[in-house]
Amino acid sequence: MKARQIQFLFIATLSLLGMGSTLAQTPNTSSLSTVSRTRPLTEKEALRWAHLDPIKDTIPGMSVDRAYKDLVKKRTGQPVLVAIIDSGIDLAHEDLKEVLWKNAKEIAGDGIDNDKNGYVDDVHGYNFLGESYYEQLEFVRILAKNLGDPTLQKKASTLYEDQVTEAKSSVPQFQQIEQIIGTAHQNIQKRLGKESYTLAELEKYVPQGEEEERAIWLLTQVLSAGQDIPAALAELKEGITYYQSRLDFNLNLEFDGREPVGDNPYDIKDQTYGNGNPSNRKVEESHGTHVAGILAANRRNKKGVQGVAQSVQLMALRTVPDGDEYDKDVALAIRYAVDQGAKVINASFGKKLSPNASWVQEALQYAASKDVLFVHAAGNDGVDLDAPENSNFPNDQYSKLASPMNDNYLTVGALTPNYGSDMIASYSNYGKASVDIFAPGDKIYSTLPSDSYGLEGGTSMAAPAVAGMAALIRSLYPQLTAVQVKRVILDSGLSIPIQVRVGDQELTLEDLCTSGKIANLYTALLLADQVAGRK
Repeated sequence: MKARQIQFLFIATLSLLGMGSTLAQTPNTSSLSTVSRTRPLTEKEALRWAHLDPIKDTIPGMSVDRAYKDLVKKRTGQPVLVAIIDSGIDLAHEDLKEVLWKNAKEIAGDGIDNDKNGYVDDVHGYNFLGESYYEQLEFVRILAKNLGDPTLQKKASTLYEDQVTEAKSSVPQFQQIEQIIGTAHQNIQKRLGKESYTLAELEKYVPQGEEEERAIWLLTQVLSAGQDIPAALAELKEGITYYQSRLDFNLNLEFDGREPVGDNPYDIKDQTYGNGNPSNRKVEESHGTHVAGILAANRRNKKGVQGVAQSVQLMALRTVPDGDEYDKDVALAIRYAVDQGAKVINASFGKKLSPNASWVQEALQYAASKDVLFVHAAGNDGVDLDAPENSNFPNDQYSKLASPMNDNYLTVGALTPNYGSDMIASYSNYGKASVDIFAPGDKIYSTLPSDSYGLEGGTSMAAPAVAGMAALIRSLYPQLTAVQVKRVILDSGLSIPIQVRVGDQELTLEDLCTSGKIANLYTALLLADQVAGRK
């Protein structure tokens, strides 16, 4: 579970127990036209909402189904190589194995750099993390290794103090809440004489004594919020595990997650490290697999899910640990992807501080010089990235002074399936100058390790949806440049004439991103066709 989701669960649970403010009820009041969507999503819609149509279905999806039915039809296009810089990917997944890139010049498992590119056995990509998994957050590394100037040190110290305090307080609070709900659940199960029960059954039950009355009230609140009790308890356990892991590894000043790799991560010239196996190391290392499925899960095998793009080859670049990625790894992964011929790079990661940001910036400029589109997740802190105190690295803001590199850099915020004022995910970063467009990112059903599937949410899920759009456009219209593809995506987006809720404000999409729009594949293909001059 992501940090922001855990925080929301915690706040909601506190309110249920009377330890926080009352949870606001926020009904949808707006829609694309004049009709609000009040009907809840069906089970089928919930699994595919990102591919549905805003007008026909009154869901802020990307019209993927409509685009394939009416525009793509039987066209296949040219193969396009897309690099996914992320955690490891399940290379054997039933829905991904047929769309993986294969380096034809490399012989798997022979321990030789057959194609002389500096990377041994890089058949499906490369693993810049070696056998490491856990890692410190960047601001923890800055403090532990005394990196940077006093200003950077001060920022790192503030972040460290805030997050350590949060983690230390959250573990016992989550444990307390789990115990209270768990005990109430067991007691009511005994009283009702059944394993599971409905909200209606609870409302009819007459409690015996104040303690039982409190238990009934508490469980009623959880069920009324759309959660079943076992799921709520499971999420609380995830919260405990999440924050304890933060304390043990991510926020631990003494922990050295890089030791198994054996390189100096602060020496950009030290490049002989890692290995050619970019697969996930644990079942819990699922982020990259989920991202890959959103972008390009096999559309023809009638299994699991369908990716946004067809005719795509996916390159796996294991670069993002459980913790913050290193600038060196990101810079080298970008350069590797570009040199192997990637035309789109998806980057569903980010961090608040970047001591060697120039390495990444130079790699991004290299990608721009080679006509590669870089698609980046806006981040999940729920803040305005235009504000000087907020940051999410990497970003393209420096390029406004240095070069026009940002013309091929696309930053994506996250939408929810709620058509109306709650369309913008509460955790999604935004910014009129810093975020380009919004796309489906909340409660997205996609691939997970071991041939499984599940729902995940975040701007990490919105970015590959747009990267998939870009890949399909570049496949069908290979004459378009990365800069043109970015402009097509932004110019063809849908302008939603409603105000959306961001924090305690109601704003227009024009206030939240450069395009003022949500991404739409159907309209993007129509515009791409015009720009390409296809008769």
